[in-house]
Amino acid sequence: MHPDSQISATLVCWGNAWLTGQVGLDEAADRVERQAGPQLVAGENGDLLLRAFLADLRVEGMKSLRLALPVAGDPLGLTGPPPFNSAAIEAGQAAIAVLAGRCLGLVPTRDRRGSSYAGVRWSVLEASANVPDIPSLAEAEHTLTLAMRTATDALLGVEGPAQGHRRVESVDDGLAPGYPARAHRVAALAARLAAVLRVADDRGLTSGQIVTRGNALRDLDRAVRRARVAAHHAITELVQPRPGVAGHGGPAA
Repeated sequence: MHPDSQISATLVCWGNAWLTGQVGLDEAADRVERQAGPQLVAGENGDLLLRAFLADLRVEGMKSLRLALPVAGDPLGLTGPPPFNSAAIEAGQAAIAVLAGRCLGLVPTRDRRGSSYAGVRWSVLEASANVPDIPSLAEAEHTLTLAMRTATDALLGVEGPAQGHRRVESVDDGLAPGYPARAHRVAALAARLAAVLRVADDRGLTSGQIVTRGNALRDLDRAVRRARVAAHHAITELVQPRPGVAGHGGPAA
């Protein structure tokens, strides 16, 4: 997948909105397809439509979807095994379906057939049921704010030749209905900073300035990815039943 693709994040947030009863399955699947075209899941007996695959997982007891945004050296959201980790790191993203006692990893790849068909095909791999080391939403927001300030201070000290301003297009937070306001705020800031990272370049800088700039942007990228993962998981924190309190009814279908 292209590193700028948000398809795993879209699947996770709209899938979780469906699982928590905020939207129906058709609406969730439509939003994923609207972003990247037809969605197919590789199965043992041939490809399945994404919505059929999700419906089957729900029958099997799928509880939630988790987002992984790993890079080499920082397997954010992953807990193994190695085949799934390697595929997710190569793609730069993955979704993890959490079921009772096990997890399935979903890794997207571009699906092009001929000159007119363009969509996404998801590979399914066994994933560890261990809980990944992911920050809370509050921790991720705090870290992102600090990283933004640190990066700003570092970059202000890197004075290269004037290059003009490359316009950053407006972005939205990408979250589905049902997410808390704080998650929308954190996701919106992370999306904005991710757009800034995409247009940054090193033209006209000395080697020392490039190192300083690279360190600042790398730390900011790490904080952005953590903030996005925390924001996309926030809806599942809202629906965790308190001890001794019965859960509410099932999700919309």
